[in-house]
Amino acid sequence: MLVALGLLTSFLSFLYVTAPSIRKFFAGGVCRTNVQLSGKVVVITGANTGIGKETARELSRRGARVYIACRDVLKGESAASEIRADTKNSQVLVRKLDLSDTKSIRAFAEGFLAEEKQLHILINNAGVMLCPYSKTADGFETHLGVNHLGHFLLTRLLLGRLKESAPARVVTLSSVAHHAGKIRFHDLQGEKYYNRGFAYCHSKLANVLFTRELAKRLRGTGVTTYAVHPGIVRSELVRHSFLLCLLWRLFSPFLKTTWEGAQTSLHCALAEGLEPLSGKYFSDCKKTWVSPRARNNKTAERLWNVSCELLGIQWE
Repeated sequence: MLVALGLLTSFLSFLYVTAPSIRKFFAGGVCRTNVQLSGKVVVITGANTGIGKETARELSRRGARVYIACRDVLKGESAASEIRADTKNSQVLVRKLDLSDTKSIRAFAEGFLAEEKQLHILINNAGVMLCPYSKTADGFETHLGVNHLGHFLLTRLLLGRLKESAPARVVTLSSVAHHAGKIRFHDLQGEKYYNRGFAYCHSKLANVLFTRELAKRLRGTGVTTYAVHPGIVRSELVRHSFLLCLLWRLFSPFLKTTWEGAQTSLHCALAEGLEPLSGKYFSDCKKTWVSPRARNNKTAERLWNVSCELLGIQWE
């Protein structure tokens, strides 16, 4: 036991000594574009904290009018106040949006469309991870309901404004975890079998498939769309898992900061010449490979149709 403890201590000491070089390796790509956003309008879900907050900060710094769409309005106002002070841009606004409730999503969209005549960038950033089994206000399994269906409906409701403002972009945060995901149409809500880790993976695969199918349906509209893996980031996303919180704390020197985690979202929102890559999946500011399941066009189309049925909407 003492020997094992000594080896573990030595290993951790080695990691912390070499942390700077390891951190540099895992930091990933950086958004290099100098594009400015004066006169542009952006909506970012879940931008009251973490990656979304850093994304909002950078887009505000570039002159955009930024809407922080989040469930916790007080936390959103605190983030917005900080961003306004940091960027000297007063156009950082907070609006209530609960992605676990379609009534809230519709109310947000209705309010936004009445308030704004343009929308140039929509970043579907919010998400949940490793939640114990639960259902949204509409009866959807929480990971599926928030991570996929909530953003699916929000994008549908705002798409007309995006088309009117083209060129415009939709960026959806997925994860490398999609490689372990599977769209289980026979048990989409996890009622027969539920594992919260796999439920997260399934929802992240749904994000990639949504982006793939959306790109196909948006051809010729001037609106392009991208899925993003932000990297392994120090954020609040793991709050539902005591074990991951412990591991995140232990290995925090080697995880990406929220600023680093925001870089690929920013790249896909801003980089020039990205239009031919609409529908693709990005990591570290470059297109990367996806799982075979994420390349299945039939699954993508079927998921699209099932999502419309679940939400009671039509989207041709």
